[in-house]
Amino acid sequence: MNGASADMMAVAAARALRDGQSCFVGIGAPSTAANLARVTHAPNLVLIYESGCIGSKPKKLPLSIGDGELADTADAVVSVPEIFSYWLQAGRIDIGFLGAAQIDRFGNLNSTVIGPYDNPATRLPGAGGAPEIAASCKEVLIMIHQSRRTFVDKLDFRTSVGYGDGPGDRERFGLRGRGPTMVITDLGIMHPDPYTCELVLTHVHPGVEPADVLEATGWGLKIAGDVARTEPPTERELVALRRLQEGT
Repeated sequence: MNGASADMMAVAAARALRDGQSCFVGIGAPSTAANLARVTHAPNLVLIYESGCIGSKPKKLPLSIGDGELADTADAVVSVPEIFSYWLQAGRIDIGFLGAAQIDRFGNLNSTVIGPYDNPATRLPGAGGAPEIAASCKEVLIMIHQSRRTFVDKLDFRTSVGYGDGPGDRERFGLRGRGPTMVITDLGIMHPDPYTCELVLTHVHPGVEPADVLEATGWGLKIAGDVARTEPPTERELVALRRLQEGT
């Protein structure tokens, strides 16, 4: 993924967040996008990290959920059990923002292993709070680099549930939230079909064609009849992104 496509992904994801929302943020690309939204169009976006920080306003991108910048700039810091039991699992968080190593057509995520669980080729950082975020936030955004390694027909391990095996599974599992409402990649944007729950390509980024997205997907991705083209980043968005990356 080159710098321009990474910028486009971050900007497109940031634009999906609205002012005044509460957002449970994963570290990495989701944190970049959430903080970009906060310093551009959504100054009242409340960023919540699973370490217990509520309302963090970092001037530089955090390295982990334990980064002191998150606590130093937070409105409040509470215990991890309180963040999960009172805020997240009680359904008080508007939107969850996640990344992963693999995603399937129903928005299920793998952040556990690549290969067989008992003898993996790669053991990943693991679930962390992702399963609870995917289950309990009112809606979930997913940010992930697009390739056949990441967009797979079958996950090596299902860490976090999107729509399970299709319509009705979230209800059957007793999951509180709506599930994934948008998947943002370095190539485009997808939304779940309201009837089948399968991801559908709705937007492509500048310089990308639907055929490029199909080529980078490990299943027969459905394409909307009127695929839109994402607006390129503005100068203001790029300047704000660079300041976050440089900590200035």
